[in-house]
Amino acid sequence: MRRPGWRDHATDLLDPVIGALPEPVFVIDATTHIIAANRAARTFIPAMRTGDPLSRCLRAPDLLDVTARVLEGAPAEKTAWTEKAGVERRYEAHVAPLRIDGYEAAALISLQDLTEAHRVERMRVDFVANASHELRTPLASLLGFVETLQGPAKNDDAAREKFLRIMREQTQRMARLVDDLLSLSRIEQHMHVSPATPVDLSLLVAHIVDTLAPMTEGEDAPLAIDLDPNVIAPGDRDELARIIENLIENALKYGRCLDENRPIEISLKRQGKFAVFEVRDHGPGIAAEHLPRLTERFYRVDAGKSRAKGGTGLGLAIVKHIVLRHRGRLAIDSRPGQGARFRVLLPTSD
Repeated sequence: MRRPGWRDHATDLLDPVIGALPEPVFVIDATTHIIAANRAARTFIPAMRTGDPLSRCLRAPDLLDVTARVLEGAPAEKTAWTEKAGVERRYEAHVAPLRIDGYEAAALISLQDLTEAHRVERMRVDFVANASHELRTPLASLLGFVETLQGPAKNDDAAREKFLRIMREQTQRMARLVDDLLSLSRIEQHMHVSPATPVDLSLLVAHIVDTLAPMTEGEDAPLAIDLDPNVIAPGDRDELARIIENLIENALKYGRCLDENRPIEISLKRQGKFAVFEVRDHGPGIAAEHLPRLTERFYRVDAGKSRAKGGTGLGLAIVKHIVLRHRGRLAIDSRPGQGARFRVLLPTSD
């Protein structure tokens, strides 16, 4: 039994202690009613009120089971659970017994939101698996050709020329993949630093269009260019060039119009405090279910077509990270049969 008058006194002692902790922390008594909670806990669980039972604030059966064991005398325990209301979230709770004068039993519960850490770990695992797969295929191909050239095709000049050409292509594919992985890593390392060097985007876009012009020779899909002059934005010139180059190359590779001679439209406009770079094609378009995942590492709408055209599956991931580093926005709009539009908004120097 609690002694009269001790409930308020105990709470007065607990409040400043748990209030100094950054993570959500609260205390329950033997009946699992909340007797103290810090501000982080009230923010974490807006419905939490002193005096409410724990089951009213957190509907997590595993947590309730753990608290029951700890209140009965078991040592401290950890438990984790997942909530799938809307966006899936993952939480962890540490429940420890607490001795408080005037209470038969009490427990201190600290909470942690593991959603982001779980997401990052899942991304890391997927990334390693995908990178390994992307490298394993050309490596296995190279090994097979080397063994063939050392054996059955040792004196076959025609086969040797054919195999060496394929081996060169596979080696170039691996080199592109490694280069893209290194580029992505470098960009991520500097995500917190926003570049400040003024870059003339008008000249940069014009230069890259000229550089990519050979890709349009003999093709039915020319480029239509519409550039405002003197569009200046703070940034890293090489990274901004990477955005422009990747988006135009993607349009040339995957956005060609099959039914009519319609150009790929490239524009750069000044809109208020933003520079808006846009690449619009009239190709086959992209289904809605693919759009949210286009900027994921190694995600491809058509993996076979992408690999056949030399794609690494990292181009749009690199574009997204560069745009974020420059405090900009990337928008993708597409429908099957109606082409695709990639739009990049970057803050200007004005």
